[in-house]
Amino acid sequence: MRSSPLLAAAVLFTVVGQAQAASTIDKVEVRGLNPDNETEALMIENINVALSLNDIIGRRQGESRLEYLMTEAKAEAREALEPFGYYSPEISVDAARPGGEDEHITVVVTVDKGEPVRVRHSDLSIEGAGGSDRYLKEDLAAFRPQVGDIFDHTTYETSKTQIVRRLADRGYFDADFIHRRVEVTRAERAADIDLTWASGIRYDMGPTTFHQTKFRPGLLDKLVYWEEGSYFHQGKLDRLRESLVGLDYFGNIDIQAKPENAVDGRVPIDVNLTLAKRDVYTTGVSYGTESGPGVRFGLERRYVNSRGHKLSTQLDYAQKRKNFITQYRIPAFKWLDGWYAVALQAYDEQTDYIDTRRLELVGSRSGELNDRWTLLASVHALRERWSYGETVPGVTPDYQYSTLTYPEISGQYASVDNRTFPRKGISGSIALRGGVEGVGSDASFVQLHSVARWYRGMGENNRLLVRGEFGTTYTNALVAMPPSLRFYAGGDRSVRGYAYREVGPRLPNDYALGAKHIVTGSVEYEHYLPGSAWGGAVFVDTGSAFDDTPDLKTGVGVGLRWRSPVGPVRVDIAHGLNDPDSSFQLYLNIGADL
Repeated sequence: MRSSPLLAAAVLFTVVGQAQAASTIDKVEVRGLNPDNETEALMIENINVALSLNDIIGRRQGESRLEYLMTEAKAEAREALEPFGYYSPEISVDAARPGGEDEHITVVVTVDKGEPVRVRHSDLSIEGAGGSDRYLKEDLAAFRPQVGDIFDHTTYETSKTQIVRRLADRGYFDADFIHRRVEVTRAERAADIDLTWASGIRYDMGPTTFHQTKFRPGLLDKLVYWEEGSYFHQGKLDRLRESLVGLDYFGNIDIQAKPENAVDGRVPIDVNLTLAKRDVYTTGVSYGTESGPGVRFGLERRYVNSRGHKLSTQLDYAQKRKNFITQYRIPAFKWLDGWYAVALQAYDEQTDYIDTRRLELVGSRSGELNDRWTLLASVHALRERWSYGETVPGVTPDYQYSTLTYPEISGQYASVDNRTFPRKGISGSIALRGGVEGVGSDASFVQLHSVARWYRGMGENNRLLVRGEFGTTYTNALVAMPPSLRFYAGGDRSVRGYAYREVGPRLPNDYALGAKHIVTGSVEYEHYLPGSAWGGAVFVDTGSAFDDTPDLKTGVGVGLRWRSPVGPVRVDIAHGLNDPDSSFQLYLNIGADL
C-alpha cells in the first residue's frame, strides 16, 4: 500500500514544542536560579540529576520520545525542588535552535521556584528515661527546621539523625520511633512535623575484654578509666580508642559495644586488637648549608616485651653536625596516660659558627591531662663544652665547660578544630626549668619559654595565623649557660628573612652568642584556590634574642602552600628589612605546626 505524500510530510515536520521529528539535544540549561547562591546552586544540581533529558544528550531521538521526555522534565524538575521546601514552582520547558533550522537543539528549563513551604507546627518529644536527659533536651531545642523556617528536607533529616545518634551514643539502645510523620499542605504552603521517640532504659558500662595475644593480662585494663556500672557513653569508647592509638602497638583497633549481650542493663565491651609491625626502620639523606651532606638512620621498636616497653634510636650523621639519641619508654597508665622514659643524647657540631659537644641524660614522666593538655616532668643531667668560631687545624680551641643538673616541667596545649589543618583555635607550649649552683650545677638559673599560636579561618579559602614567642632566663652566671640553653632568633620557625641564629648578640667576629631573652612574633595570611589543595601566603615576622634591650629585626616574604595528605607543606622565601643587602632566605616545612 502506497503512503500518502501528505502523511509522510506530516510525520517528517511535526514538532513537539520546538523539536523536529528527529533531533539531537546538545545541551540542557536550567534558568531562573542563581548559580552564585549556594542553595540555588544545589537546586540546579538536583534538577540536572533528576532530568532524564540529560541522559540522551548527543544522541539522536525521534518525535515521540522527545515529546515524552520534555513533558516529563516539568514533573522531574518540580520533584527535584521539593527537598528544598518548594512544592509549587512554575516550570516551563522549551527547545531552542542555535543553528536556526538545524536539527541540533538546546532544551531550556526555566524555573520560578515560587513561595516555599514553611513549618507551621512542630511536635517533638522523647518518652521514657531519655526525656529528662539534658543533652537530648538540647538536641530537641536545636532541632531544625523550626516553626516559621522553610521545610528543607536535608536539614530535617540531619536533625532527626542527630537525635537518633545521640540516643545510641548515650546508651539508649532500645530507642525507637512512636510517631514519625510530616504532613505538607501545598495549598497552604505549610508543613506539620510530628516526631516522638520512646527511649527505653539507659544502659550502663559492662565488663571490658581485650582480645590480644602479645601483652600480659591487665596491662591494657589500666586504660579503662571508667567504673563498671557507670552510665554508657560512646565518648568513653572514643577516648579508649585514642589511648590505644597513642600506644602505637596495633595496626587495627576494633571496639564494639554489645547491647544484645547486656546483663542487668550492663553492656559488655569487646576490644579486638591486631598487632602492628614490630620494627620500623627509617633512612634518609640530608643537606644543610652549615652542616653539609649527611645521612639519617632510625629504628623504632614498637614493643620490646610483653610489658609494652618501647625503644627508639635515631642517628643524624652529617659532615659537620652529628646527633645520636636513644630512648627507652615504659607504659604509665595508672595516673595519666603516658610514659616513663630514659633518653640519652650525644651531640657534636663543628661548623663555622661553633665547636661544641654535649652529652645529656634525661629521665621523664609524660601524661595526658585531658584532650587538650599533655604534660611532661623531667630531670636533666647535662655536660657540654663549646668554643665559638671556626676550628683551626693544629690549634686547640679555648673551650668552656658547663655541668648542669636540673628539673623541668613543660606542657603542650592544643584546642583546635583540626590538628592537621587548624582553621579555628589556639595551640602552644610552655616550659619551666631551673638549677641551683652547687647542687649538681655550675650555675643557678631559672628559665621560662613559651610559644602560642592562633588560627582563624576567613571564608572558605583563607586563613590567618598569628604566632608569638617569649623566653627569659634569670641567672647571675650567663657565661656558664651552655649554647643549648640560650635563646636564638632567626630561621623558619622564628624570624624568617634571617638565617638560623642570625638575630641576637654576636661576637666581634660575627659569631652568634645566644641570649638570655627572646621575643618574636609573626602574622601570616594564606589564600587557597577554590576547591584546591594549593595556595599561597604572605607574612611578616619580627623579633630578637637579647640580653638587655631587644634589637628587633623584621622580615617579610611570600610562600607556597600545599595541603598534602600528611599535613601542610610550606615553601617560603623571605627577606630581612633591616639589612637591604642581605640575601633572600628559602625555607621548607612539612607537617602541622602546633
